[in-house]
Amino acid sequence: MSLNRAVAIAMVDGPGRRWRSIDALAAAGDLDGYHLLHAARADLLRRLGASSEAATSYARALALVTNDGERRFLERRLREVSI
Repeated sequence: MSLNRAVAIAMVDGPGRRWRSIDALAAAGDLDGYHLLHAARADLLRRLGASSEAATSYARALALVTNDGERRFLERRLREVSI
């Protein structure tokens, strides 16, 4: 399952049912260096109320991101879940 498909299904079905699909993609390792994988996982975890796990994923995404606009967005989200 592709990352885009997993995110789209999560948007329709809700984060509770599909964050595991994103975890499976992460476990496969093929996308581990892709910041959007970690950002998507963080967003689903944030929406589930798993702030600590979301913070870890936001931090991983931040370590990989190269775009300043995306960096600022991820930093803001990380602050939100770290409060």
